[in-house]
Amino acid sequence: MTGSGRSTVRSRARSDADADADSRRQKRPPFNRQRERSRYGSSIPIYNNANLKVLLGICFVAFFIIWFMIHHLSNSVTEPKLPRAVTPFPAPKIMDLPQFEGEHKESLYWGTYRPHVYLGIRARTPKSLMAGLMWIGVKDGKYHLRHFCRHEDDLSTYGWTRHNGRDFGHQVLVDHGMTLTTGFLKSKEEGSGYGGDWAVRINVQIDKSKWNEEFGIGAQLFFYLADEAGNALDVSRENLNIHEDSLLASGSGADIGDWQLHLKSKDDLQLHYAGFRTPHFHNLSDLVEENLASQIQKHARLQLSDSLDDSPNVLVFQIIGGFPFTTDIVLISGTDLETSREEERVSMLTGTSLSNKLKYKEQEFDEKFEKIFNLAEKVDSEALSVGKAAVGNLLGGIGYFYGQSKIALSRILNLREHVSYMSYWSAELYTAVPSRSFFPRGFLWDEGFHQLIIWRWDIHISLDIIGHWLDLMNVDGWIPREQILGAEALSRVPEEFVPQHPTNGNPPTLFLALNDIINGVKNNEFTAMDRSEISLFLERAFVRLEAWFHWFNTTQSGKQMGSYYWHGRDDRTMREVNPKTLSSGLDDYPRASHPSEDERHLDLRCWMLLAADCMHSIQELLDMESKPGMDYGSTVKLLLDFELLNQMHFDDAYGAYFDFGNHTEKVQLKWKELEDGQNYATRQLLRDVMDMPVLRLVPHIGYVSLFPFMGRIIPSGSRILEKQLELISNRSLLWTNYGLRSLAKTSSLYMKHNTEHDPPYWRGPVWINMNYRILSALHHYSKENGPYQEKAKAIYEELRSNLIRNIVRNYQQTGFLWEQYEQTKGKGKGAHPFTGWTSLVVLIMAEAYGNI
Repeated sequence: MTGSGRSTVRSRARSDADADADSRRQKRPPFNRQRERSRYGSSIPIYNNANLKVLLGICFVAFFIIWFMIHHLSNSVTEPKLPRAVTPFPAPKIMDLPQFEGEHKESLYWGTYRPHVYLGIRARTPKSLMAGLMWIGVKDGKYHLRHFCRHEDDLSTYGWTRHNGRDFGHQVLVDHGMTLTTGFLKSKEEGSGYGGDWAVRINVQIDKSKWNEEFGIGAQLFFYLADEAGNALDVSRENLNIHEDSLLASGSGADIGDWQLHLKSKDDLQLHYAGFRTPHFHNLSDLVEENLASQIQKHARLQLSDSLDDSPNVLVFQIIGGFPFTTDIVLISGTDLETSREEERVSMLTGTSLSNKLKYKEQEFDEKFEKIFNLAEKVDSEALSVGKAAVGNLLGGIGYFYGQSKIALSRILNLREHVSYMSYWSAELYTAVPSRSFFPRGFLWDEGFHQLIIWRWDIHISLDIIGHWLDLMNVDGWIPREQILGAEALSRVPEEFVPQHPTNGNPPTLFLALNDIINGVKNNEFTAMDRSEISLFLERAFVRLEAWFHWFNTTQSGKQMGSYYWHGRDDRTMREVNPKTLSSGLDDYPRASHPSEDERHLDLRCWMLLAADCMHSIQELLDMESKPGMDYGSTVKLLLDFELLNQMHFDDAYGAYFDFGNHTEKVQLKWKELEDGQNYATRQLLRDVMDMPVLRLVPHIGYVSLFPFMGRIIPSGSRILEKQLELISNRSLLWTNYGLRSLAKTSSLYMKHNTEHDPPYWRGPVWINMNYRILSALHHYSKENGPYQEKAKAIYEELRSNLIRNIVRNYQQTGFLWEQYEQTKGKGKGAHPFTGWTSLVVLIMAEAYGNI
């Protein structure tokens, strides 16, 4: 209730009491006051019973008025009201549903949930016992410590070739002639603590033709444990010798009880260690480098100091071995239990037993992959291995993060100016990530595409992830689009991109996944228990989804009924030839040259249709009644109105759909001399507008133009559908041998820099998420009766073949899936590995498009 509301309550309480008292004064007779003499001779007034009741009533009302005011004032002092932008949505959390507790929660407790490092293990809890791997690599004739996934490390390849998202993963890392393979396995046995045990197998080999023996005939690995809760960790003894005793370290945690870390190997390994006390966990490699540097300076040897800080909460173990070697590292929990069986459990997770378990899990992954995606008869063996790597690295890239987002106070997104911010509430996020090297954190619009794969693999993991995202919603129905939670995530992001703007949205792609899941329910693709859990999830999530839809439908609505525009464009910029639309996810894709409230963004209109259609489907599935003012069926009908769509966005001369806004094509970047205030002239590349903008359609053919086609809004018999097929297949516009360009070659901004330093991003390169959606629509129209059915089928088959062939070729040549692909030669570009939405290639191989 607002402050004004509380004032109204107080006023009403006083007026009601006064009116009541007046009515009583009118009805009752005058006081019948009698004087009686006390035994001391004095006299006191005596009231009759009626008068006494009135007096007590007045005192009673007055007491509550005074109490209410005191209570209100004390609350105002002790509990200041949070700004709406950082106030959680007032509804039960989705993650509090019973289906996400108990066995489900424990089964996902441990995992490779630190995707930003080459190998990182942690629990899904804010203060976790973490583990990770570092090693010394060689580049340009120099030693380098590897830890974080970084482009500049220049590894030939790295990534999970198989990972089931739960208890198994296999990863290959190739570093300048040295190859490391890492296996991860979880086990829940009798006697183990909460979450069970886990094991890591590390195998190191070299390619002698690429390895310079001047840099040694062995490898140096560093395996560490770090306790975020600050608990002290114990090294088992001063002189570590794995042939005498496999125990390395021990400690205790709140969830898992006492634990032990063991190392076993048949190879002759040398071990050293160092222990550190630190509150910071984002710079552990710095601690190792400093320790090694001091040892080199003091003793001229590259080994850890074999020393401990007082009560260390970080332990690092240096493992030195000749090529090749293999080592197994095991953490067992619950060692304080009477039935802990430590030796037996360590034995089960090392040596031959571990080899057998890893081999079994690998076979299990392959069988499940084939059962779900059915690729054996659709693609060759090379494509099949790429498909497995795509799914494996997407699942292996799922992370757990905890922290507070920074929310910008300014409404204007201006990266040149300092932005004041406030903190969101502390929250956790379990999510897949687009890229382990460049984007190792949650992105809202990427996540909907990720879930198109993940729900098919494991519906329980998918609902868990979607639930975590929806629980991040604030009271207004807004979700921060980029999640930078915790010190490790924060350390990887430029400062100007950290604050999130609560006026700006992001494509609500979670509706893509939800729509697909609902379609799966309708087609009986789930077990009865899964259907029940999906229904319970949707029932709990509906109020949040409704708030999310309402936020878009009100804050991003345009001047005309059924129109929308992305907020957050900088209308004051002098450095961008076309102000970016970061909130759309399409960043530098050309929009109206002069941002204004008159804009109508075609892609957002189509996202709103998707969202409304999904909400309507949920209502039908759950047999829910429409609320007044929230008739999603009517919204769907409005946004499906083909005539209205064409009036607002179709240009008959081009045969294409466009945005609408205040626009001129006469804009360019021009070098200008500016004075810096100290009589020094500087040359800057600034925006130069040579003609007045006018309200018009924005004539840039590209992905945005195809959104009505992607949304299947165009009737199968319409001549406009034929126009879209011509745009897609025209080599002078969008078609390439590697997929569809993001922007037509004829656009004035095709492959043009947006600023002096910003290269083209969505202005030509091939992006897989949009190509997937276009393929989905082509597949749809190839099945629909109509005059253009065969043409749609022919284009579909060629585009699908081109995309698969180019992605597989790049993976075989470079070892990675890429963020985007160059449109003239098909070469991978941007972030890598990018097994976020580029992993949709596996659905393209499977021809799995659902109902999106």
